[in-house]
Amino acid sequence: MHRLDKNKILYEITKFYLESPDFNGIPSSSLSRRLDFRFNELFDFLTELILEGKAGALYIPPFINPHVIRRGFEPTDKQIERLTNPDTRNICLYPRASHLQEVVNRSDYENKPYRLALALGSAQLEHRSFDPVVLEYYRNDPRYTYKTDDIKGHICYNSDQMPDPNRTMLESFGFSYDSALTRAIAVFVRYLARLSPEHQQIWKAHELSREDELHPDYYKNAIVGEWREHESIFTAFVDEMHLICQMTISMNRPSLFRTDYGKNRDSKPKKFGFLVRPTLEELNGFIHLLDKMISENINKKFFQSEVSYKTERERKDGRIEVQSKGTLQILDDWIRKFYRMDDWGPWDEAIQAFKDIRKKRQKPGHAIDEDVFDQKYFKEQRELIIRAYDGISTLRMIFESHPMVRNLDIDIPDYLLEGKIRSY
Repeated sequence: MHRLDKNKILYEITKFYLESPDFNGIPSSSLSRRLDFRFNELFDFLTELILEGKAGALYIPPFINPHVIRRGFEPTDKQIERLTNPDTRNICLYPRASHLQEVVNRSDYENKPYRLALALGSAQLEHRSFDPVVLEYYRNDPRYTYKTDDIKGHICYNSDQMPDPNRTMLESFGFSYDSALTRAIAVFVRYLARLSPEHQQIWKAHELSREDELHPDYYKNAIVGEWREHESIFTAFVDEMHLICQMTISMNRPSLFRTDYGKNRDSKPKKFGFLVRPTLEELNGFIHLLDKMISENINKKFFQSEVSYKTERERKDGRIEVQSKGTLQILDDWIRKFYRMDDWGPWDEAIQAFKDIRKKRQKPGHAIDEDVFDQKYFKEQRELIIRAYDGISTLRMIFESHPMVRNLDIDIPDYLLEGKIRSY
């Protein structure tokens, strides 16, 4: 029988890792076969390698893949304890970063920085944070389909001119935040490493060097593997709009909104979400879209001429001028005519929020310099969408109390009823 030593063991572990398609760990049984020794005979050597930080052992429950480094390794003593487990089928061995730094040929990964990161021992589900501006490349290019619900998203090829048009280009991205809640794009190294060299370079150019925490719901879904309970405030907004459309139709009227942006997930406008670039121009574009979804989207046919569409105004010369009312004023008049409330405060705030959005939309037309970059625009947008959501939610609750709606079986999502809504 040939002589066994720890360097030979480390060589086999490293060779398997670097030659595998996805930087896999070598299963204990495979290592035993390659070395022609029983696994328990390897224990002392593996213990030394683990203590030296050159090798690592992962034991994962059967329902989780043990063949990749998901989030890192357990403490050293725990790894060694795993080696003594009678059932070693779910143990995989890996070379550690300190050893890989010495043996990996970096030229093999030229222009593939995230493939190199895995080769050097990075965990597959370690995330990197990026300036949100990186998404502009895909959002504004019709060759790609870019979708996000502001908690997670993905990017696909969208043209016959692109390679493999039916393939997802970036399988998943999420969001992360620093201590000041400054938003960034978060992507696991696993997905970054699958990008072409060209796209890896694009993302690398926008990588941030700060310490960020993953969005809690993205973490829960992508790392822990649990269903998330919260939704983005933008999703909540269009879901409230969809409920209003259902309720108003049930009142034997045309829908209050001409377009139901919450009818399905593809109905939500692509740019109805958090700003990608914090500029005045981007913020004004969002305000324009938000106003189109609210005031421009109100269907006058809903009101059935039950309130006046005209108003009179006395001019300076004493003559009376007749003007058409805006849709928000018509809505306000109709609500105040047919509803009875002990406290009009919530509705006052709701209609004022809609009117403020309308007013803000009209202002940019006179602005000269919109190309201003400032993180404050993220904050301004967040405050604006919170007010808009509170307004649309109040409107839904008003219609919910209508006699023709109260007894209907309209399913209101639990997350709306429980207020599980993320505004970041």
